[in-house]
Amino acid sequence: MTLDTAYMITALVTMFVVIDPIAIAPVFLALTRGMSNAQRRLIAWRAVGVAGLVLLIFAAFGEAVLGFIGISMPAFRVAGGILLFITALDMLFDRRTKRREDRADEDDHDDPSVFPMAIPLIAGPGSIASVILLTGEKPGGEGLLTIIVITALTLVVMALTMQVSGALERAMGKTGINIITRLLGMLLAALSVQFVLDGLAAFGFGPGPMPG
Repeated sequence: MTLDTAYMITALVTMFVVIDPIAIAPVFLALTRGMSNAQRRLIAWRAVGVAGLVLLIFAAFGEAVLGFIGISMPAFRVAGGILLFITALDMLFDRRTKRREDRADEDDHDDPSVFPMAIPLIAGPGSIASVILLTGEKPGGEGLLTIIVITALTLVVMALTMQVSGALERAMGKTGINIITRLLGMLLAALSVQFVLDGLAAFGFGPGPMPG
């Protein structure tokens, strides 16, 4: 099996840009405030594991998965945007921290690994659409294997990046983290609204998705 270098480079750049491991790190930090390094490591690897499984399913079966259960990609994008907006509100009003304080004497934690880290921040509409499109460009075993390897590489980088967020927290201090959490809450709120607008645009509402 000959390797298509151009296809591999295109896929690598696409997945890194869409998943964006570097940009996720401060979001992960805000969502895991007050947790130990061990807890963050577990959450990081669980998040990339769940996201990897979701992306593998969509890479292998593509739009047939959504089509089988009667869900379109625009509908998925709108739903993901609404869920992400709820998380953004929690970050803006510090509700997650208050919940942790109420549970200080309990063993269970407010675990963000599956939602919102794995879905929709890592395996969101953008990354799901990307794996579907990339595997569609080169049907067959070669394209699927290429996307699986590149996605796995991107997710490993994602997990390693999230694990160094503890050092960032120590450097910034409590006040710095509070400021960053609010700013990221605003950015996540805007991103979630854009998800919804893109989904609605696909149904014929609004001016259409933002370029890029």
